[in-house]
Amino acid sequence: MAGVIQKFFIASMLMWISPIAILYGFNHNLFPGSIQLSPYSATLWSGFLAVISVNMVIAFYICMAMKEPSDKHEPDPAFLAEAKASVSQCTTSGEGDDSSQSREKEE
Repeated sequence: MAGVIQKFFIASMLMWISPIAILYGFNHNLFPGSIQLSPYSATLWSGFLAVISVNMVIAFYICMAMKEPSDKHEPDPAFLAEAKASVSQCTTSGEGDDSSQSREKEE
């Protein structure tokens, strides 16, 4: 569980830091060639690259989540018992007097 929270925290921080760093770099001419761009072009490029960087972080986070083993996570037994009881209660209560009403609703 701690690993999942750590991955989420890192991805969240990267989604904040990467676009701000890109915008800062373009505004202060830290990237090579950005000094030759007009202010309009620098704004467009920095915004475009900031959006791309966030999408790359999201894609990276999704890939990390997909690679995580699914058999490692097991549901809470108390939750399973409660869910099974509620499902069986719903199916047994539906077979009584309400069956004619449910048939009319289906038609």
